[in-house]
Amino acid sequence: ELFVQYLATYSYKHGKGNEKNALTYSDLSHTAEECETFQFLADILPKKILASKYLKMLEKEKRDGEVGEDEEEDEEEEDEDETVDEDAGS
Repeated sequence: ELFVQYLATYSYKHGKGNEKNALTYSDLSHTAEECETFQFLADILPKKILASKYLKMLEKEKRDGEVGEDEEEDEEEEDEDETVDEDAGS
């Protein structure tokens, strides 16, 4: 209870809450991101993003993952080729 009170008070004082006379989610997420004491809350209180941005991020990660997998497969094929060459040379 005291921790939540401290988080709310800190976020209010260091956020835009003073201007609006209200505590907002963005104040809490900013506190979790910027204050070292509350860093462990960064996953729980992420910054809000638009759904369209999130979907673009997922697509990019998927494309990057496919490129990474292709590179790994190429490396595995090269390793197999080297093993075959070594066996043929024996």
